[in-house]
Amino acid sequence: MEGRQEAGKESKPSSVSVDLQGDSTLQVEISDAVSERDKVKFTVQTKSCLPHFAQTEFSVVRQHEEFIWLHDAYVENEEYAGLIIPPAPPRPDFEASREKLQKLGEGDSSITREEFAKMKQELEAEYLALFKKTVAMHEVFLQRLAAHPTLRRDHNFFVFLEYGQDLSVRGKNRKELLGGFLRNIVKSADEALITSMSGLKEVDDFFEHERTFLLEYHTRIRDACLRADRVMHSHKCLADDFIPISAALNSLGTQEVNQLKTSFLKLAELFERLRKLEGRVASDEDLKLSDMLRYYMRDSQAAKDLLYRRLRALADYENANKALDKARTRNREVRTAESHQQLCCQRFERLSDSAKQELMDFKSRRVSSFRKNLIELAELELKHAKQPLDPALIDESAIHERSQRKTRENPEDRTAQEALCNSQSHSPHWAGLSLGLNRPHCPAAYPGKRLQDSVQV
Repeated sequence: MEGRQEAGKESKPSSVSVDLQGDSTLQVEISDAVSERDKVKFTVQTKSCLPHFAQTEFSVVRQHEEFIWLHDAYVENEEYAGLIIPPAPPRPDFEASREKLQKLGEGDSSITREEFAKMKQELEAEYLALFKKTVAMHEVFLQRLAAHPTLRRDHNFFVFLEYGQDLSVRGKNRKELLGGFLRNIVKSADEALITSMSGLKEVDDFFEHERTFLLEYHTRIRDACLRADRVMHSHKCLADDFIPISAALNSLGTQEVNQLKTSFLKLAELFERLRKLEGRVASDEDLKLSDMLRYYMRDSQAAKDLLYRRLRALADYENANKALDKARTRNREVRTAESHQQLCCQRFERLSDSAKQELMDFKSRRVSSFRKNLIELAELELKHAKQPLDPALIDESAIHERSQRKTRENPEDRTAQEALCNSQSHSPHWAGLSLGLNRPHCPAAYPGKRLQDSVQV
């Protein structure tokens, strides 16, 4: 499971679609990644014709802590206070997958060898998908920086891309993590103090509308992300539940010597196909919906942070105006107060101008990404719903001929059979499990209905 994992462009899942309107003068991608226990080393490849770089194509190896260092450098830089800083990529966390593999490797006498092989295959696929998503999130972070006309010119970004040696960046210790948590609490309290207790009024209706919208949007998208995760987890659990059912039916098919043997084997193959189908549905929902919601939940938080910085600048400007009035009344330190008031005014106007453009870009980027991912998800759902059963699994003609022969031999059973067919047409719980036994007599019952929608566990 561990060791070298290729993260080429074609193999990475398109979990997050971000519209990057960058030019070809600076192209950044993660061409390779290596997993070593609790560390992941990313190979960052850069192609650029900018005069700042000594070469047109080069690559460096970076770890997750260095990505966090780059993100913090942007956040702490006052020059970028009026910009939406792209959210930092999440920390790679493979502990859950490793623990599942370890527990599975310890062995359980209650599962068969076939179940063990299928479960191991599922866990390995889950680990690989998580690894690829981690690589994709780190790549999106760099590509957004490279596509931004201002953020791409930062000196720290150049160092991150070009410096061939280790940046000697360590992870945050417990004290630093606690300090960041306290700063977030202070920021939230300060924002509440500015908006409610101080009576500061917004001077621009655009920002008032954006602030109200983002507060509700962030809450709604967070709830939607939790619900999407629950739906995806339900599909994954259903796929896992099909494993012992398929194994038990397959075992019965190998033990029986009568006419039920073929039926058991066909049922086992059916549940195996349903397992794969449910697994693909869960994977598609995870990549196209859950990951997108999770990313824009963090991106909307970055937009909220931008509005807070502008609101803080507005409060500083109002306080500078009050201090200037007091200085003029007392006729002391008037020039110092005027200079401070001008600086606060310039900073507020600069933040307002850049923030307005950033919020409009955020809206267009968000709408484009949601439209693309939801359309792709709907197309995948339709593809899965229209997926037919293998004719070799269910021989319609043989079943139809056998049913007609039985009806000819027992005409009095026709009425009972039609009644059973009608009852199945009103019973979606069993329509998918009928395996077509009565379909010749009720062809309109659930046409084209996806089987996993009909099976309830």
